[in-house]
Amino acid sequence: MQRKEFSRQWKASTKKSKQRKYKYNAPLHLKQKMLHVHLSSLLRQKYGLRNIQLRTGDKVKVLRGQYKKKEGKVSKINLKREKIYVTGVEYLKKDGTKLPFALSPSHLIIQELELSDKLRKAKLESKKKGSSGASSGSHSEIKSETKTKTHENKSENKRGR
Repeated sequence: MQRKEFSRQWKASTKKSKQRKYKYNAPLHLKQKMLHVHLSSLLRQKYGLRNIQLRTGDKVKVLRGQYKKKEGKVSKINLKREKIYVTGVEYLKKDGTKLPFALSPSHLIIQELELSDKLRKAKLESKKKGSSGASSGSHSEIKSETKTKTHENKSENKRGR
């Protein structure tokens, strides 16, 4: 049986089954966007971002589940299953061996970023600069200013006739 092309129509659906189907069948470039994790309050203030894509080496804290409040570095990311493995978060088997525990990105918060990658660092700095400049005027204020300017231009055109 041939697989159909991926459809983005789930967004119009309220059915949980269709939403799960969308997540399961999503291509990897969209699953990558689902791996964004919230930043801690200190990092949020520093970079002006709410969340960022997770990378191996980032220091995270677990917020939910039996490993709540545990911290560690991201050791592995499984993009296909949308799971993250953190050092120090392991479960014991009956025979005594330890296995890494798979975590969901929604159950984590980033405490420290791995900034050895120059591109990631540059991207964060550019977003930081862009967010500080955009905070000077909100979207609604800018929109209202342009409306008044166009209204003034129309009234001047009527007077000129």
